Amino acid sequence: MAEAPLLNVTGYTTVPAGKIAAVVTHLEMRARPHLRPEPPGGAYALRRPIEPELDWYRDLFRRVGSEWLWFSRLALDDAKLAAILHDPAVEVHALRHRGRDEGLLEFDFRRFPDAEISFLGVVPALLGKGAGRYLMNRALETAWSRNPRRVTVHTCTLDHPRALEFYLRTGFVPYARSIEISDDPRIAGILPRTAAPQVPILT
Repeated sequence: MAEAPLLNVTGYTTVPAGKIAAVVTHLEMRARPHLRPEPPGGAYALRRPIEPELDWYRDLFRRVGSEWLWFSRLALDDAKLAAILHDPAVEVHALRHRGRDEGLLEFDFRRFPDAEISFLGVVPALLGKGAGRYLMNRALETAWSRNPRRVTVHTCTLDHPRALEFYLRTGFVPYARSIEISDDPRIAGILPRTAAPQVPILT
């Protein structure tokens, strides 16, 4: 068996064919922030399904994240996904807009007093329309209502190009960086090959 290539910390490291690579930035917030202004008019609302249905969750996860190659939850079988989503220390919320679920907010309190925002995103049609700001404000209200030691979130170079800037403006501070290499979910059939055309498929 061939050995996995070592990371070259002073230059380039070749990513094998069939893989994708991302630089992940880990961020934290250690004090309750002042919430940033959000759109007036009540266009958005939040709902929390208790023990969310797996098919519903996967559909929303795909609609929100396929453009950015979100796939981790989609790669899990029913038992593994249910074990996460139905854990009492995990909360899933949906952003409501015009009678539809159009955004995803997921918390992980399993390592409390750290509170993690595991996933936060909206469907592409709502980008730039204040939905993300609304969702983030609700995320911060919910997380800080638990009086955690800190709230964490992460983003990567496969995410929306302004995601890191959004988190920094919100008040999060970077504390670590890592490199994640995974099988390309489009080759594995987890996502369609048309997903995330800005990331070439290398085979």
